[in-house]
Amino acid sequence: MEVKMEDSWKLVLQEEFSKPYFTELTNFVKEQYSLKPGAIFPKGDQIFRALNTCPLKNVKVVILGQDPYPTRGHAHGLCFSVEENVKPFPKSLVNIFKEIESDLGQVFPENGSLVRWAEQGVLLLNAVLTVEEGKPESHARKGWEQLTDAIISVLNNNNEHVVYLLWGSKAQEKANQVDSSKNLILKTVHPSPLSAYRGFLGCKHFSKTNEYLLEKGKSPIIW
Repeated sequence: MEVKMEDSWKLVLQEEFSKPYFTELTNFVKEQYSLKPGAIFPKGDQIFRALNTCPLKNVKVVILGQDPYPTRGHAHGLCFSVEENVKPFPKSLVNIFKEIESDLGQVFPENGSLVRWAEQGVLLLNAVLTVEEGKPESHARKGWEQLTDAIISVLNNNNEHVVYLLWGSKAQEKANQVDSSKNLILKTVHPSPLSAYRGFLGCKHFSKTNEYLLEKGKSPIIW
């Protein structure tokens, strides 16, 4: 099956595209976009944006989200990120920026787009890559999880000294794909308002990430 994706990722994931689950997933997603025009997020050409913005060899950090924002105008293919014109920021993103402010002394950015992170080597990957408006997890258990497991697995096989930021139980399920002896895995609760106070706020994951990258001879992320 022909898939539009950045070349380095496309090469290592080629085997997945010929598997039955991927055909079923593709048929489901195409049907959803067709039956519910304008109500499936992100836009079709942004589904693989996390991979397209951050080639395999560039990945230094992985942040795993659950599925895209189900609010119209928010999701654009990078987990936790929103388009530059979106105000107010989603609450989870507010908590991420609060933690960066506390951890690194940086003021809140003017917009909520995390493209700047992706371009520095942060893979902003959701476990599920599409969603229906107003229905969180509506496209869960359709095959996306198998593909994103494969993405983490090939990343683990090709790159080392990568920092995995796993926030919440859904993200932490991916940890078994990662060799913790060659990478740094940092876990805490999800940054959502329901759980952030139980450990996300104060986790210092952003400074810990940069300390590890510097220790391994890599440039730190400008958060």
